[in-house]
Amino acid sequence: MQQRAIAEGRLLAAYDGRRLVAMARINAFKQWWHGAAMPMAGIGGVVVAPEYRGSGVGRQLMTAVLGRAADHGYPLSALYPTTAPPYRAVGYELAGRQHFVTVPAEAVRTIAPASRVEVRRAGPHDVVDVMATVARVHARHLDCGPIEWPSHDVAEWLGEDETFAYLADDGFVAYRWDGSHALAVDVIVGDSENTVRSLWALVGSGSSIARTIRACVPPDDSVRLLTRDLTVTTEKGVWWLLRVVDAPAAVAARGFPRGVEVEVPVTVADPLVLGNTGAWLLQVKDGRGQLVPGDGGGIELAANGFAALFAGTRVSMLRQAGLATGGDPRLDGMLDAVFAGMAFMLDYF
Repeated sequence: MQQRAIAEGRLLAAYDGRRLVAMARINAFKQWWHGAAMPMAGIGGVVVAPEYRGSGVGRQLMTAVLGRAADHGYPLSALYPTTAPPYRAVGYELAGRQHFVTVPAEAVRTIAPASRVEVRRAGPHDVVDVMATVARVHARHLDCGPIEWPSHDVAEWLGEDETFAYLADDGFVAYRWDGSHALAVDVIVGDSENTVRSLWALVGSGSSIARTIRACVPPDDSVRLLTRDLTVTTEKGVWWLLRVVDAPAAVAARGFPRGVEVEVPVTVADPLVLGNTGAWLLQVKDGRGQLVPGDGGGIELAANGFAALFAGTRVSMLRQAGLATGGDPRLDGMLDAVFAGMAFMLDYF
């Protein structure tokens, strides 16, 4: 991964003379937003030498990362922070979390389908089918936040000895033994009831050796509705942050609710990405959106506020946090309606 990032110009470093003092990697992902996938720069491997922390080198590095992400055509960027302030300082804001559930394996085993669904073991040679199936489910469910890894990384993961991966016509599951009397589900997605039940029951068939099953799932995942008793416990994982790198491109690539048609003025102030700055008119119709130059008078958002709005944060919450000001509060509900969605990720990077 590191060598590929270097070859593709996605690894950035900061030097003091000839001494390496900081570095960051741009991971080449796609991210789903209301059922539409767009390129996303996933920032990982951010390291600043201890003696240089607080010197401003981290901000300089992240500013350069944003510029490189823009050069590579990424409308969005996301990251998992170890601490939020340095990233908020360059326009990233809280967007969503990983959501984990733990269920007794025996309870999962009893999630039986009404009729048998054919599944087959998946390996590296199935990477195209696996990615296409997962993509169809995300599109169908209008998911916001899940990422799509490059095919070579998915193929490598499918080839790992500890990964048990199974593919159905409209679903996919991959899980592993975690070595502590539990099974860990890396991904489980399905479209139809029978497929979802079949995939969970497949994992639950390991109940003779595993006491519990832990899975990363959407915050409203149906497993809570499928189990007979109140046996699902929830553990909320780490937050991830979002940054809009190219506002017009991000809005154009995002999916929006069909049947909602609005025109709302929005003003964005983004000193690090001047192309985002200005008065815009947000137009949404037939599930698509665009930002066109406007005349002003709209709600005022800094880069952080626009990122949080894009991720589905209600405008009333943005106003309470000081991330949104001005404009006509009577239009806030329109923005809530078009950006509605619970953002989540299923992968850590």
